[in-house]
Amino acid sequence: MLKTVLPLSFIVGTRFFGLFIVLPVLSLYSSILKDANDFLVGLLVGLYALAQMILQVPFGILSDKIGRKKTLLIGLLVFILGSIICANANDIYTMILGRTLQGAGAIGAVATAMISDFIVEEQRSKAMAIMGMFIGLAFALSMVIAPIMSAKWGLSSLFELSAILTVICIILLFTIVPKEVKIKHENTKTPLKVFFTEKNFFIMNFTNFMQKMLMSIAFFTTPIIFVKMGVSSLLGTSSVVASEHLWKLYTVSMIFGFFAMGIAGSLGEKRGFSKQFLILGVFLFLIYCVAVALSLYAYDLFLYKYIYTLIYDDLAFIVFIIAVFVFFIAFNLHEPIMQSCASKFAKVNEKGAALGVFNAFGYFGAFIGGSIIGLAFHYEFEIQSFAILSVLSLLWLILLFFLKNPKDFKNLYLDLNEDINIKEMQNTYGVIEVYKNSKNIVIKFDSKKTNENTLLEKKDK
Repeated sequence: MLKTVLPLSFIVGTRFFGLFIVLPVLSLYSSILKDANDFLVGLLVGLYALAQMILQVPFGILSDKIGRKKTLLIGLLVFILGSIICANANDIYTMILGRTLQGAGAIGAVATAMISDFIVEEQRSKAMAIMGMFIGLAFALSMVIAPIMSAKWGLSSLFELSAILTVICIILLFTIVPKEVKIKHENTKTPLKVFFTEKNFFIMNFTNFMQKMLMSIAFFTTPIIFVKMGVSSLLGTSSVVASEHLWKLYTVSMIFGFFAMGIAGSLGEKRGFSKQFLILGVFLFLIYCVAVALSLYAYDLFLYKYIYTLIYDDLAFIVFIIAVFVFFIAFNLHEPIMQSCASKFAKVNEKGAALGVFNAFGYFGAFIGGSIIGLAFHYEFEIQSFAILSVLSLLWLILLFFLKNPKDFKNLYLDLNEDINIKEMQNTYGVIEVYKNSKNIVIKFDSKKTNENTLLEKKDK
């Protein structure tokens, strides 16, 4: 399993690394590019995600038709081209072009679907958790590496590193990743709209949308608010010196995040607590939004009234720091389990398309978050925007209680030589699908509606 999962997880992690690594510093360093303003910087943060959103579904469908490896190669080459353009950009418009091309290599869902093809469902949660850990590791490393590299060698060094890592991904794809699995099934084609409208798909899609939207918002606002509050509060220094402390905030935050990621990765799928961790994460996102809104309100209130009281400024700053810690915990609770949860609602022949839609919603959220928060800060609408996010997070929390628990899905494995009427079995109450891979006949069923003994009796009749 590891021979397949590790290189594919590295590829997925590298793609997310390309997204994450510039986010902690993009709003600071891109503002000095020619023609840059708050709106265009916010657009820069979000356009990567918009390109990903538009192309996730086509790439997912393409992979179901021409194969995963060919589709992955196309996406990786496009990403490299975008990285080279970004590394050599001197104005905001060229940077936007390169960042959009980076996003156009939308292969996240393809790699996830490929892992699902190779790994049986009982081990898939572990495989997805490994992939989630790589994504979390990419997230963590980018938080530490980005401020240090950009301060020493400039923003271009981050894009150059992403391009080099992507070349390594291509080498791994064609030297280590095994040949694609051949799967036989009798599933009818599901209309694309089902992946948008069916209750469980909708809830998971919305969850990815909200999580990635908050990610873009957090990475746009954190360095700006940190520097603004740090100048007049505990740090008591210039904005330049305050920005140099940013890596410390991200490093400590990721320590908390690593603990959360480890707990979610080891207990979420293995113990069947995925839904509970999703709900807990959303509750923490709600706390984050409320805390940031309160810290901004407290800080602006005292400055506006010219009551410069160091205690109150420090208190607002401390609340903001705690809010950032809470955000990282919430984000890392979700990352090891989200892809696995989403994949369980898709049939074997639809995973590319279903995960394409799922990832498209996530990148759409990232685009909306980056674009809207740029406008909000441009028009000094910061407090109100986080108040609105608090309400949305509350609605999100309520919605998650209606998600079917992914642990209810089970699989029965039969020998390939078994005499079984696949179509008849597939029409049995509680059976979701029946398919053949290179090793077994697999019957996927809802354990709340039927069980293995009932299905075995049905087979023997």
